Amino acid sequence: MTPKERIYAILNGDPYDRPAVTPIFMAWAANYIRRSYRDYYLDGDVLVEAQLAVTKAFNLDQISTISDPWREAAGYGMEFNYPQDGVGKPKDCLIKSLQDISNLKPLDIENCDRMKQRVESVARLVAEIGQTHSVLGWVEGPFAEYADLCGVEKALLSLMDEPEMFLEATKVITANAIAFALAQVRAGADMIGIGDAAAGLIGPDLYVKYALPAEQQLVSAIHQAGASVKLHICGNINHIIQHMAKSGADIIDVDWIVPLGEARKLVGPEITLCGNFDPSAVLLQAGPEDVAEAAKQCIDTGGEKFILMPGCEVPPVTPEQNIRAFCPCDGCLIRKELGVEI
Repeated sequence: MTPKERIYAILNGDPYDRPAVTPIFMAWAANYIRRSYRDYYLDGDVLVEAQLAVTKAFNLDQISTISDPWREAAGYGMEFNYPQDGVGKPKDCLIKSLQDISNLKPLDIENCDRMKQRVESVARLVAEIGQTHSVLGWVEGPFAEYADLCGVEKALLSLMDEPEMFLEATKVITANAIAFALAQVRAGADMIGIGDAAAGLIGPDLYVKYALPAEQQLVSAIHQAGASVKLHICGNINHIIQHMAKSGADIIDVDWIVPLGEARKLVGPEITLCGNFDPSAVLLQAGPEDVAEAAKQCIDTGGEKFILMPGCEVPPVTPEQNIRAFCPCDGCLIRKELGVEI
C-alpha cells in the first residue's frame, strides 16, 4: 500500500495496513536541511527540498506546502518584515474600517509572487512523489484571512460592532481563497488544507453565523474540483468542533487541548480526525518513550478513521529521536501499533 493509498483508504473507510502519519513540518524541516525558517517560506526551492527531506527521512504519508500565514495577505498588498527564524511581521493592516473593504480585489495569482510560488511548489512535489504520496496544498481560511488583513483584535470586535465588515470582506476573501485552492488542485494537489486558526477565538454562535458558511463555500468548491479537504483550527476548539464537522471537510485536525475521545463523539464516525498529542510538553520536552506512549494512546482512541500527528506544528528544536519515536521509520517505538517492521 502506498502512502497515498493509505490516506484515502482511511478517508473512505476501507481496510488499511497501518495508521497514516502526517506531522506538520515547517521550521523544523528548514533546520533539518540547515536553512532558516525565512528561507523556507520565502524560497520555493528550499520549501520543496525541506519537505522532500523530512518526508523521506521519516517515511511520512503526505507531503505539504504549508509555510506561513502571509501568502494571500502579501497578494492583497500588505508588506512585512521577515525575521530569519520567525514568522513575518506586518508593517500595517490593510483593513481598518468598512471603507477599506474596497481595497480588496480579485487576486491575479500569476502576478502575486508568494501565491504563485506555492502553486509552483505543489507542481514540483507532485512531479517528484505525487504518484505515491498525497500532496497537500494550503490556503488561509476566510476568517483567518480577514484577521490577517485587519488584525485579530479588530476582526473579533468587528463581528460584534460592525459585522457588515466581515460580511463584505469575506465575499472577496472567499472567492480569492477558492481561486487559490483551485490553482493548487490544477497543479496536482489531491488535498487542500484550510488554516482558519482565528476562528477558534470566537464563540460557537458567531462561528456558525459568520465563519462556518464561508468555510462551507470554500470546502464545496474544492470538492467540486476533485480534491479532498482538511480543516485546521489550532488551539482550543472544544466549543466549535461539532460545528466544524458541518463544514464538509474530510479531515479535521484536533489540537492537543481537545480530548480525542470527546472529539470523536462530537463529530461522529464518518469524519477522519487527525492529531493530537501535545507538541510542546510531550514531543518537544519529554523523552522518546513518552512520545511513543502518547502516540499509541491517540491511535487507540481515534478510531478507524484517524491519522496520527502532534496536535500542531513540530517545534523547531524538537529532538530528532522524539520524531522517530512515533513516525514509521528507523527508531520507531510504536511499530506494532503502526504495523511496520523495521
